[in-house]
Amino acid sequence: MSSSQQLKALYLSYFTVGYNVLEALASLLAGYLAGSIALVGFGLDSLVESLSGGVMIWRFRHRPGLAADAEEQIERRAIKIVGCTFLVLGAYVLYESLKKLFFQEIPSPSLLGIIIAIISLIVMPGLYLLKYRTGKSLNSRSLMADSKQTLACAWLSLALLVGLGLNYLFGIWQADPIIGLVVVGFLGKEGWETLKQGKLCTCATCGLPPGPGMRE
Repeated sequence: MSSSQQLKALYLSYFTVGYNVLEALASLLAGYLAGSIALVGFGLDSLVESLSGGVMIWRFRHRPGLAADAEEQIERRAIKIVGCTFLVLGAYVLYESLKKLFFQEIPSPSLLGIIIAIISLIVMPGLYLLKYRTGKSLNSRSLMADSKQTLACAWLSLALLVGLGLNYLFGIWQADPIIGLVVVGFLGKEGWETLKQGKLCTCATCGLPPGPGMRE
């Protein structure tokens, strides 16, 4: 494994965690101010993604003196925590989305939320390409799978932008909790796949045995 490419993978993971933390804080603040469950759900997803990225950092950092069994046990424990967190937050967003639809709790239009979604749509596709190409050069299934998760976040950003845009431009407030339900589906799928397969990814290659030369 090329040391320069491995270092690049580590830096990309650091950037992913840092960006997701900032995105989570901004989204949660914007969601709180506007009463938008779509933004809150998006922020919570970004928060959990930062945990996932933290596990990727742990994978690519050198860990001298750590036995293989101890390493695997720590990683499995971290993955289990991330998977359960996805499901718990998904249940919360589901409750809030349905409550807002039923009681017609109308969220305020959020220009800040729209800006957050646009920035994410700019950053995430580029980050996906960098992570995928680096993972391919390293023959790393983990990083390539993580890149697919980044791409899924880009699609989620697009859904968020549509929901917030419909509310901001046309006053269709129902779009906000409906997008919240889309976030629920994403969180649920992430959580289930993570717990079921013990991997931090949702791409089609997860759970398959590594091909020739492929690394975790």
